[in-house]
Amino acid sequence: MSDAPPAPSWPEGFARGAANRAALAVLLGLSSITPRRLLAIAVRAPTASAALASIRRGGNGSGEDRERARELDGDEIVRAAATAGARLVAVGDDEYPPSLLDLFDPPAGLFVRGAGLSSPAPAVAIVGARNASPDGEDVTVALGAALARAGARVISGAARGIDARAHQGALDAGGVTVAVLGSGIDVAYPRQNAGLIERIAASGSVLSEYPPGTKALPFRFPARNRIVAGLARAVVVVEGARGSGSMITADHALELGREVFAVPGPVTSELAQVPLSLIREGATMIRGPDDLLDDLGLTGAPPGAGSPENGGERPAGEELPADEAAVVAVLSGSCPVETIAARAGLSLPRTLAALGGLELRGLVRSRGGRYEVPARPG
Repeated sequence: MSDAPPAPSWPEGFARGAANRAALAVLLGLSSITPRRLLAIAVRAPTASAALASIRRGGNGSGEDRERARELDGDEIVRAAATAGARLVAVGDDEYPPSLLDLFDPPAGLFVRGAGLSSPAPAVAIVGARNASPDGEDVTVALGAALARAGARVISGAARGIDARAHQGALDAGGVTVAVLGSGIDVAYPRQNAGLIERIAASGSVLSEYPPGTKALPFRFPARNRIVAGLARAVVVVEGARGSGSMITADHALELGREVFAVPGPVTSELAQVPLSLIREGATMIRGPDDLLDDLGLTGAPPGAGSPENGGERPAGEELPADEAAVVAVLSGSCPVETIAARAGLSLPRTLAALGGLELRGLVRSRGGRYEVPARPG
């Protein structure tokens, strides 16, 4: 039990009313006024307008930020967000995710595009390396799809590699995913993921604690990672090298008491170092979607969507992904995964990912570590 005093909380009504919301929009754009520093200011100045006035008088922040605080127009920032299709969600609003208040430094506000953040669906974060391996990306797509089919929201950071594949898996399965940006709400980073971010906003949510136009600078990404962890019930780490953002997100999750899962990789792979370290320190090892759903207590695809409840048949016209089709083609009798992988000419992680997808569709079942095609009823 820690003897540290409880962290201060945001004063009630801190951002209530148009003037305070405009002031909050300015405060969110001041680099030296971190959420933790703003929280400390709010103890003495209990509204966003009062906090901003204190900074403008020179009481807090860097000289550059004090000058910016005097120059910026909060109403213009709110209008710029609206032009980008975003809204400002302030602490105290009904839409503000209460799980973020578990953070040591919860954001005072978020700029949000797309669906609301108050969904009761469980949220699971998937994070990992930007320069991911093909196997890691395949497993991630399967994990994102499985969570989506089970009704969970998939949280990630819209970066290259594992983040992008987590979002893709959820979207391709018709699910909901949430992207947390390390840049302004209207700044796609990396640029090649702009289309992906638009897809996410169309069916899920894109959010940032930074106002429109804010550049993606290195120090913003560790800050972004705490929000990813704070939004989630659990965090899954697929790949990550030593010192990567994956470990930062996992550390935040552990501090918050969230469940942490890790996908193991070869001990000689640099990308396996974060997952293996987490497993050694007590994180739960998962081999694929089945393990994750079982450990989270989530069910697979709902009845009528290729699940065992409708006889294990996939909907008419649905084409299986290439790896799943390859596994189905070689699966006969009851086989261990190593045999299936050898027959299909796939790596073990890709085979496990394919089997996970097939099991969610009700086309394959596992018994005692072996896989087989279930008998159809009747």
